[in-house]
Amino acid sequence: MKIARLAGALCAAVAASCWAHTAGASNAFPERAVTLIVPFAPGGSVDIAARLIADAWAKELGQSVIVENRAGASGNIGMTAVARAEPNGYTLGINTMSLAINPALFKTMPFDTAKDLRSVGTVGTSQHVLTVTNTLPVASVSELLTYVRARPANDLSFGSAGTGSTFHMAAELFKSVSKTQILHVPYKGGGPAMLDTISGQVQMSFPVLSAAKPQVDGKKLRALGVTGTTRSPLLPDVPTIAESGLPGYEFNTWFVVSAPAGTPQPVIDTLNAKLAQALKSDALTQRMQREGFEPLITAPDKTDAMVAAEMTRWSGIVKEAGIQAN
Repeated sequence: MKIARLAGALCAAVAASCWAHTAGASNAFPERAVTLIVPFAPGGSVDIAARLIADAWAKELGQSVIVENRAGASGNIGMTAVARAEPNGYTLGINTMSLAINPALFKTMPFDTAKDLRSVGTVGTSQHVLTVTNTLPVASVSELLTYVRARPANDLSFGSAGTGSTFHMAAELFKSVSKTQILHVPYKGGGPAMLDTISGQVQMSFPVLSAAKPQVDGKKLRALGVTGTTRSPLLPDVPTIAESGLPGYEFNTWFVVSAPAGTPQPVIDTLNAKLAQALKSDALTQRMQREGFEPLITAPDKTDAMVAAEMTRWSGIVKEAGIQAN
């Protein structure tokens, strides 16, 4: 009996010590700079989102937030580095919908999105815009659908920033909802896809709204609809795709910050709370909106659930369209 009581007391003491250590560590976090890995090249929407939030988040954390680009494999290289990092909150990643799309797109993945990563929270959302070349004789989504359906399958084409990109997925969702066949032409980036839409090499594309705005304002591209559920203040005269002729269509790109699985909950909570505080800044909100982003912060558990739901959603669309990574 004495031995049992002694063992019980020892276990309780060890547990208390571990709890105190964890609590103390979370209170002190962060004690040094935090690295935020962007798994894409500089200049893209994920990189812009990361750099927009970094300074404001750093002020709330009391430590620097260093943005580091590790591009390749549609975001898999950078996110693998996050998944394999020490789970202490000092190495994070920011990604967009490739986090949910890649598991269906690639035959093998270097990490398991659901098991190897834990969401810190969302940062914001952004819309894309359906644009067509000026020579196409359509002025609305309903007119475009009539035009497409009157022609042979795949007679028209759309350009994307690459297989599995948000450009590509916005178009595949459009095809799925409208039950149309439009040929996919992948490019190495959104810029070349837009240029070939302007020249008429492809007839349409779904660029990020902020990138499309100068071309639409300059009358080089015709905008038929934005992809979200509401009109954008950047292009207030452009209707949503749903109101312009395709009810039920909705596509919003989201941006999520992730940590390695096993990161202590108090650290996750601190990161999320400080990120939420940063996103309340009027100055940051205005900067993000000028770039076509809408700030959005969600709790870690809700963000995990959203990513899981998106994985299921895009798995069906990828399989239906027969898409495979290049």
